[in-house]
Amino acid sequence: MAGIKNASRVKLFSLNSNRPLAQAVAEEVGLALSDASIKQFADGEIQITINESVRGCEVYVIQSISDPVNSNLMELLIMIDALRRASAKTINVIVPYYGYARQDRKARSREPITAKLIATMLEKDQIDRLIALDLHADQVQGFFDIPVDHMLAAPLLANYFYDHHLTEDIVIVAPDHAGVSRARRFAEILKAPIAIIDNRNPEEIERQTESVPEYVIGNVKGKTAILIDDIIDTGVRMAVSAVALKNFGAKEVYACATHAVFSKEAMKKIDEAPIKKAIVTNSIDLPDSKKGAKLVQLSVAPLLGQAIIKIHNNEPVDSLFISAHNKNAKI
Repeated sequence: MAGIKNASRVKLFSLNSNRPLAQAVAEEVGLALSDASIKQFADGEIQITINESVRGCEVYVIQSISDPVNSNLMELLIMIDALRRASAKTINVIVPYYGYARQDRKARSREPITAKLIATMLEKDQIDRLIALDLHADQVQGFFDIPVDHMLAAPLLANYFYDHHLTEDIVIVAPDHAGVSRARRFAEILKAPIAIIDNRNPEEIERQTESVPEYVIGNVKGKTAILIDDIIDTGVRMAVSAVALKNFGAKEVYACATHAVFSKEAMKKIDEAPIKKAIVTNSIDLPDSKKGAKLVQLSVAPLLGQAIIKIHNNEPVDSLFISAHNKNAKI
């Protein structure tokens, strides 16, 4: 693929949330990460110093809004302010994981819409573009009045199953009714039917209880079931869904998601569940304590790196939404 053109005025910065991914993105683009110092005072206040000129430059800042969510968000906001005051020409923010995206609507009275609040804060900080990966809800794009490039990890995740010859006699499974659209898009790439975990108790879904759903819509008997979601948080939903699928006769169960939040003992729950592998991306940097024997992490660095190149070169990004193995699939 074509490299970045006129790269002398392009700067890539990484903050603290996911430096390994940022370094891999920089290698994909063919640029070194620019120099900035991020420190914390004794009381927790964040200090950022940009150690090179950014005047007149096209700047990309890579930062996931992941655990610790609020510290990483403040790092990002402070960095944007520093770049703007240092006369950067454009400030493009790459958010592999957009924290607070699950709070995208008012589900009950007197609730905030925090995903919109984050969008407002970023816009008030005067960013020029957002590049995000698999937002929890598509409507979050509409919370912004600036260009938003919404990258999708589905082709990358699907390629794993193609590369490992796991496309025969498979069924793509939504862990709840809200995930049906995502499952259907994933099924189109893998040319497979879909099924749905039919949990009849909405309160149990919301509380992530460990009660196993009693119904599965669709045929999973004797098939390899691939559970697909955008986020694995506590691991409870994937674990109980896997048990339900095995109860309905699934031969094997794979868990698949873009963002490995892995709160509490999520990996332990997955390791103990009848799940063969949990395939996720590296949108969130996981410490070794959150990794397990069943974990497979795929890198989104090529996807994000190519997005930077195409955006800088004023080229369309639609080719990045196509699976290497199924070019007819519409994402």
